[in-house]
Amino acid sequence: MASVSLSGKSKFGSTQKPKKTKATILRLLSYLVKHPFYFIFAVLLTISSSVLALFGPKLSGKAIQAMADGEGLVKFNGPDGVWYYVILMIIVYLISAILSFILNIVMVYYSQSIVKQMRKELFDHICLMPISFFDKQSTGDIISRLSYDIDTVNTSLSSDVVSIFNSIITIVGSLVMMLSIKPILVLIFAVTIPMSIIYTRVIQKRIRKTVRLRSKTLGEMNGYAEEMITGLKTIKAYSNEEDISKRFDEYNEVASHAACTAEKTMAWNFSGINFITNFSLALISIFSSILYMNSNMLIGDISSFVLYSRKFSGPINEIANIYSDILSALAASERVFEILDLDIEKDNEGSIAVNDTFGEIEFRNVKFGYTKEKEIIHNLNLHVKPGAMVAIVGPTGAGKTTIINLLMRFYDINSGSVLLDGKDIATIEKKSLRKLYSMVLQDTWLRNGTIYENLVYSNPNATLEDVKIACRKANIDDYIISLEDGYNTVLNEGGSNIS
Repeated sequence: MASVSLSGKSKFGSTQKPKKTKATILRLLSYLVKHPFYFIFAVLLTISSSVLALFGPKLSGKAIQAMADGEGLVKFNGPDGVWYYVILMIIVYLISAILSFILNIVMVYYSQSIVKQMRKELFDHICLMPISFFDKQSTGDIISRLSYDIDTVNTSLSSDVVSIFNSIITIVGSLVMMLSIKPILVLIFAVTIPMSIIYTRVIQKRIRKTVRLRSKTLGEMNGYAEEMITGLKTIKAYSNEEDISKRFDEYNEVASHAACTAEKTMAWNFSGINFITNFSLALISIFSSILYMNSNMLIGDISSFVLYSRKFSGPINEIANIYSDILSALAASERVFEILDLDIEKDNEGSIAVNDTFGEIEFRNVKFGYTKEKEIIHNLNLHVKPGAMVAIVGPTGAGKTTIINLLMRFYDINSGSVLLDGKDIATIEKKSLRKLYSMVLQDTWLRNGTIYENLVYSNPNATLEDVKIACRKANIDDYIISLEDGYNTVLNEGGSNIS
């Protein structure tokens, strides 16, 4: 019943830039604080590791200055000796590296806890969606949101969040240290930082568009691949492999082009910011050399300032690079939240549960259309008595499956009423209503598991004897017991290993 769209084009496949960036960020942050232990531990580790690493350039400058003063070799163990600062610097960097390693491990578990929760929420929500959703949405695109999009979010959470927090601490700390060394040189960043901001703002619109398009085209390709692999037996029967392969090449080409465009745009962002960073370093080298020649700056301070400038500019460069990944994560998050924000299938207010039925069905002046513009059932009246066997026949598109959809309340009628034992089914809980029916679809769906597990799917309490009785009535018991493992025969996906 549910169809798979080859194009995958729907309101979910829009190539527009994220419309609710702030709302998406806040929503992602709400997931972060749901695990307070990991959150607090990660923050403490990040601060400790970053602050310790900030002492390195200062110690390096002191070591170089001690050597320049000719005191390094004389005062080997003294507080002004080269090796004193070198050993202290090694200890500081070693502790910082250990804390950073622990942080990475913590973030792996932290991010996995978050994406596991997101994936569960998304899967549970999809299971509660109405049939109309699956008729309109590509299966491959839904799977893409469950896998690729959430994996993209995971990558960003496990590394980018920490990197940004670490970068902020490093930028602020480096700025304070540079101001303590030579405030006038810091004015160089008054030129280069605005250059970085302007460049980033100009290119960010292009990045948003390309990463959104990348996710969309990947979903379309997955949708087509899933549909073709599912129907591969039919495709082979009609020797249509070459045609579907050509069509897949088209989807693959579009997806590959979109991915290359996105990566190329992000590369421009990284390269541009990297140039501005190196430009600032060149300016620092020039002006610090002038100050040194005029005896206004020590050689050790120049070394420390250059290292701090790298620490200051490096995170800005890194944030610009991470920014592309964050946009990808935001685009992926929006695709996940789009489904989570859709209304799930609900019962009408005051609906009741029905656990038993006589089986009297009546359609009274029923009108229905899958869209408001096109009505396909006009004033249908039908009465089926309990125990009667009724066959509904007609050409393709006459509405045979539609009548079943209305009985099961996969769709609700436009007007009129459908009655079960005199009760309007609109007043009955959908879950209890559907349990009253046994429905056999045109397309067989079998899950991985034994024959017995598949046969008791709608009634887990049925015994093996109950199943055998039903199978004898359906004339399939002889075939099942002829199999090597009988009712315990394990079916693969789709049941292709049995008749």
